[in-house]
Amino acid sequence: MRGVILAGGSGTRLHPVTLVVSKQLLPVYDRPMIHYSLSVLMEAGVRDILVISTPDHLASYERLLGDGRSLGLRLCYAPQPEPRGLAEALLIGREFIGDNQIALILGDNVFHSPGLRTLLRRERERLKGCTLFGCPVPDPHRYGVAELDSSGRITSLVEKPERPTSNLAVVGLYLYDNEAVSRAAELKPSDRGELEITDLNRTFVESGTARLVTLDRETTWFDTGTHDSLLQASVFIREQARRGRPVGRLEDVARYMGFVRPGGHGRSVG
Repeated sequence: MRGVILAGGSGTRLHPVTLVVSKQLLPVYDRPMIHYSLSVLMEAGVRDILVISTPDHLASYERLLGDGRSLGLRLCYAPQPEPRGLAEALLIGREFIGDNQIALILGDNVFHSPGLRTLLRRERERLKGCTLFGCPVPDPHRYGVAELDSSGRITSLVEKPERPTSNLAVVGLYLYDNEAVSRAAELKPSDRGELEITDLNRTFVESGTARLVTLDRETTWFDTGTHDSLLQASVFIREQARRGRPVGRLEDVARYMGFVRPGGHGRSVG
């Protein structure tokens, strides 16, 4: 499985701060925002990871993360010149992905759960088609929303509905088999000129190969795209650190996952 972190966009909801810095480089308590999404991919056992951002900010991510060798990773970088949608990340990363499965995560999403590592490894092993993750929220109109039938199957996906019929938001973490790349290539731009991730996911729903895993109550998820959610995430992570349960510590995750040797040197990838 190859990982893709989408860290582009203009971050308009966080202006004026994001007029001068990429949103995913902003601090969430004591770590850059992108550290948290990178740690999720690492906990899923993914070690080959592509970071996609705007041309103006890509060099900043390279300075921050390097080639990943010290963490036992292989990090690569690619530009997204214009915000043409989340699904475009699969086309930008087509060569990097090759014939592998894909874990796509948005660089502004923060996850924490005692069982997250186990959940991700399990879902990676059983992946066939598309696996989405859902979380009940009080403001579903901000997100892509999923409806499920009585057996837990996805019946519909709607992007930012004005009148949501469900409170189950699809979070910014997606697992795909390799067919997602060719499906993304067949998408048509939406009215706002973007290749929508919801449209891509809907093709899997229509073919009967999409699953949605609802995150349990022990899982905390933040979409840190607003000032309020950014503050809430920082407060939460500070509290976890005070309790001895730090979040987003890449070095700790690398050691626990066995990506680096006890002395701190990264093991080879692949």
